[in-house]
Amino acid sequence: MTHPGEPHSGGLSGRLNWLRAGVLGANDGIVSTAGLVVGVAGATLASGPIATAGAAGLVAGAVSMALGEYVSVSSQRDTERALLAKERTELVEFPDEELDELTALYAAKGLSPETARQVAEELTAHDAFAAHADIELRINPDDLTNPWHAAGASALAFTVGSLLPLIAILLPPPNIRVPVTFIVVVIALAVTGAVSARLGSASIARAVVRLVGGGAAAMAVTFAIGQLAGATMG
Repeated sequence: MTHPGEPHSGGLSGRLNWLRAGVLGANDGIVSTAGLVVGVAGATLASGPIATAGAAGLVAGAVSMALGEYVSVSSQRDTERALLAKERTELVEFPDEELDELTALYAAKGLSPETARQVAEELTAHDAFAAHADIELRINPDDLTNPWHAAGASALAFTVGSLLPLIAILLPPPNIRVPVTFIVVVIALAVTGAVSARLGSASIARAVVRLVGGGAAAMAVTFAIGQLAGATMG
């Protein structure tokens, strides 16, 4: 029996994973940039230093996120390609053993030995490599993650998240910019927390409280440090 909202295809599941990663990247951008600009705002009322620090944090964070995602996905892709190449070689050198292995894998899923053998033989006759990649390796050879796409998506998500606190702190008058930024960031984190929890079928309330609490604490700490630094320099 199927239930609404359940991802039953690899494509849908992959898209949900990408969306979840985008939301998490935006969260990183919101929290890190908010903490940075609020900290600087605690030290000075001048807009120039705040804008400079925020822009520098945005660029540095986006580059770091992109680089980290590129390295991570590239390593995963290299591993998947090596496993697929090894499987191709084994299918050529040990076809009978690979057929027995495929049969055993389907039998382990609950099929009778006779049915498992029939399924394995039919799939092997159709496309042995695809059959083994699917059930043995859990890899779709035609849908390997592109590290450049992953890096670009990560950088974009971080940038979008970073722009929110940066705009929020630069637009209002100096005397209310920190409270306005605090409110905007809290609302944004509540929304992204709810979305990420929804995508992961987790508790929305718990995710929202965790994100909002962490973001608020980060801004409070950096603002206090900024004020202390400003008073010391003053």
